[in-house]
Amino acid sequence: METITKEAKKAFVPEKKYDIKYAYRILLLLAILAAFVMYVDIMLTPSLPVIGEQYGVDAATASLIISLYLVFGTAIMPVIGKLGDIYGKKRMIIYVLIAYSAMVAITSFTSNFTTLLISRTFQGIGLSIFPLAFSMIREEFPMDLIPRAQGLLAGMFGGGIALGLPLGAYIANSYGWQANYHIALPFIVALTILIFFVAKESVYRNLKAKLDYIGAIWLGAALSMMVFGISEGSNWGWTSFWVLLMTIGGALLIVPLIYVEKHREQPILNTKLLSKKNVLIANFIAIMSSTSMYLAFISIAYRLETPAPGGFGFDILTTGLYLVPLAIAMLAVGYPIGVLISRYGVKRFLLIGSIVAVVGFLLLATANQAIQIAEYLTIAAAGLGIMMVSAQNLLVLSVDPNEMGLATSLNSVFRNLGASLGVPVAGSLISTFVASYIVSGVSVSFPTTAAFQYCYYIAAAGFIAVFFISFLADEVIKRTGGIKLINPKNTPKV
Repeated sequence: METITKEAKKAFVPEKKYDIKYAYRILLLLAILAAFVMYVDIMLTPSLPVIGEQYGVDAATASLIISLYLVFGTAIMPVIGKLGDIYGKKRMIIYVLIAYSAMVAITSFTSNFTTLLISRTFQGIGLSIFPLAFSMIREEFPMDLIPRAQGLLAGMFGGGIALGLPLGAYIANSYGWQANYHIALPFIVALTILIFFVAKESVYRNLKAKLDYIGAIWLGAALSMMVFGISEGSNWGWTSFWVLLMTIGGALLIVPLIYVEKHREQPILNTKLLSKKNVLIANFIAIMSSTSMYLAFISIAYRLETPAPGGFGFDILTTGLYLVPLAIAMLAVGYPIGVLISRYGVKRFLLIGSIVAVVGFLLLATANQAIQIAEYLTIAAAGLGIMMVSAQNLLVLSVDPNEMGLATSLNSVFRNLGASLGVPVAGSLISTFVASYIVSGVSVSFPTTAAFQYCYYIAAAGFIAVFFISFLADEVIKRTGGIKLINPKNTPKV
């Protein structure tokens, strides 16, 4: 086991005896929960082209099924994280799962696109599970084991995707996409009951914390405007009044929000927390990683199911199987990278991950065979996984435990911000760059190869930026195996 420095041990580890057996038990339970939430949330991706055809909507509009879900999750997550700091992480996880189960039940029986959008939007509350889980793990493990625990939990993010893509595709292909929700609901209820009886309530509380509902609503409105503007650009025209109003107006709304939040006592966008260099860098990486991942999900799903010459004409199941390498690669690197970070530090893996991701996405832009997509996607996903684990450790080892719920929630806000923008960007590119063909005497339009290539170029450009930004990060783990802290003076006593 790695040893932590005497200074770190004295300054950071509170007067608490860690129950390692319980810590690993709750880690396993939370890891399964994280994987299952990701399974439920990602299993629709291979079905998006079919859902769009079922309800008569194009790729850009169909992408709202995912992007609005992410927008709501982004806005509500800091509120839930703050409630976790006040009332306890376990209690909030239980409440979130109850609401999440209700939305899953509604989605499983919806009969029209509008109801589907509404239920999927409010289902976004399930994203609050991740910051709450990361905070609970942070409280239950001693410092020298946190990187491994966070690596395993982050790796299960990929595990849920690895399960959701092929299994969700198989069920959707055989029984219809809504059958996925019928099957998932009992498991969600069972996990809720297990957490209620097994988990202990969190130790750290901030009873003086205040909720910033205005900031949450403001942020949600700004993101919704941008998402709708980007999603409908190909339908209404990129220079049309309403597209420009929503896209530019939504972005401009963020500026006064930052000013207002700066003067609030406990804002949803904590500018003081973001002023810490490592926190800001971790959140920038979160945006880039999630944007690229969802660009890959959407663009690859449509390319594999689009008929030739733009695509390969696969069914839902085959598409899901081709997306599996992404999830497996992210899952495979999670825990090993957590172990290596404990010994060699965070910063070098941020740099390695960004380089690997850039190479993977540039290779994807050159792919002209289906097997090449799977191969190159594996490389890009490995880079994504390395960066996600590294950035999560950079964040949690740079903030005070009393701010952990807020910090991880804020990080999830930026991660979902990237995803909520990545989805409509992919959908709009696919709907904009199309070619018309005559099939059986009827003119039909399909995305061109260029539409998919632009998605990968955008992702690669983002990771080039991550590479240079990562140089500015302050290392939080000594290469000799000891952990040093950025702000040890803020450590609370239990």
